[in-house]
Amino acid sequence: MTGDAITPGLEPPLPPPIEPADAYAELAAALEALPTGRHRRLATQMVESLTELFRIRPALVDMKITGAALAEMGEAFEMFAPYEDAPKVTIFGSARTRENDPLWHAARDVAADLARAGWMVITGAGPGIMQAAMEGAGREQSIGVSIRLPFEQGANPVIAGDEKYVSMKYFFTRKLMLVKESRGFICLPGGFGTLDETFELLTLTQTGKGLPVPIVFLDTPGDPYWETVHDVIDGLLVQRGLVAPADTSLYLVTDDCHRAVDEVLRFYSNYHSLRYVGDLLVMRLQHAVTDEQLDTLNSRFGHLCKSGSIARVDALDPERKERDQVDLPRIAFVFAKHGYGELRALIDTLNSFAPPV
Repeated sequence: MTGDAITPGLEPPLPPPIEPADAYAELAAALEALPTGRHRRLATQMVESLTELFRIRPALVDMKITGAALAEMGEAFEMFAPYEDAPKVTIFGSARTRENDPLWHAARDVAADLARAGWMVITGAGPGIMQAAMEGAGREQSIGVSIRLPFEQGANPVIAGDEKYVSMKYFFTRKLMLVKESRGFICLPGGFGTLDETFELLTLTQTGKGLPVPIVFLDTPGDPYWETVHDVIDGLLVQRGLVAPADTSLYLVTDDCHRAVDEVLRFYSNYHSLRYVGDLLVMRLQHAVTDEQLDTLNSRFGHLCKSGSIARVDALDPERKERDQVDLPRIAFVFAKHGYGELRALIDTLNSFAPPV
């Protein structure tokens, strides 16, 4: 990462210098403009963290990394803000895939189907699979988060110049945005970059650092790229006890574009979202569970409870204060915070309870 931080020719020009007194005044005004409560407390903590950073007198390269990362995260947050409520899917895949490749057509088709279902499509804004997906979704439904590299061109023609496009210096900030903003993921074949993105996504989901999401490994008929990756995971990692068998349920391998789209959409057919309130994991649902369904959940997944059982609950006080989906039915339990593959199975079971459309 340090090498990336000092790669010549990739850094935007520095802004004109500002006097310390003016900087302090701008900072104080910005803090005062924030809503009271958690927003202002978190902002104050950020200022305290920066103050501590300055106190230790970090090396120049460390200052550059911190400054650039904060700046581009701020730019990306601002870009994504108008689309906060729109469901989004991120599509990963190779920049080297050509238009005559079946994978190109698969990326375009799944993106088009998801866009028709009301989803926005996020990609790395480059050529290949990324461009194919954006062509399928269309410019209006596409969001691009690119990486600045010395040997690659800028954004593809679908998204270049659009207000829904941002360019990042660091891979880690780019991956943060690609993952944070999405409610589903379609992974097509690619090289080191695609595998890096995919396995970081799996790691975040497996460890609970990321929210449960539908993850699809999409092949094309007769070209079992992801099927081969799955065989390696199962034969090398699972068999050695390095990955739990249930963790392979965190993703779906398919060569059927319609099944890939259905996997994303079906994930939210009853399950809506989750959050923690203290020790409680609260799952918000589209439809309330019946007594019989609740018994099924406790019978199959009661071992995921650190204590107590899975129960129906009303919106809890922190949710009410934040007006966080207060009208949705809920279940809650004290999750042991391991076995996220089985948590995914619980979500699948909840979705099986959804009334047929």
